[in-house]
Amino acid sequence: MATRRTDPEAGRSALSAWATAPESAGRSVLAPAVRHTLEMFAEEYPGGAVELRVPPHAAVQAIAGTRHTRGTPPAVVETDAATWLALACGDLDWESATADGRVRASGERSDLRELLPLLGPRRIVRIARERSAREQEQR
Repeated sequence: MATRRTDPEAGRSALSAWATAPESAGRSVLAPAVRHTLEMFAEEYPGGAVELRVPPHAAVQAIAGTRHTRGTPPAVVETDAATWLALACGDLDWESATADGRVRASGERSDLRELLPLLGPRRIVRIARERSAREQEQR
């Protein structure tokens, strides 16, 4: 079965929209932004040892190690869309997210502190926010 892929441009566009107005981002922005960043994570850290879940938008398997094919994976990380995007772009650190209970992580290799933020999403968010700030100044 082929893995569904988010159109990269749609993912970048959604991530940029989220970056400039995270509090008002609806499902039409969150879903492609989350899928895109999860896919980027899985590409950067391929494998099947950890299942990273951001319900209801998507889940990916990543990180080298024991691979599972059925049932509960050996390691699971689950969070909401806002928390995932904040982790992926560097607005939130792993320690704070886990301490606040915004991330639930269990199993071997489920500590992602050394793997986040992702450089691509971090750059996309920074550029979107800089562009938005310039536009605000020009008004």
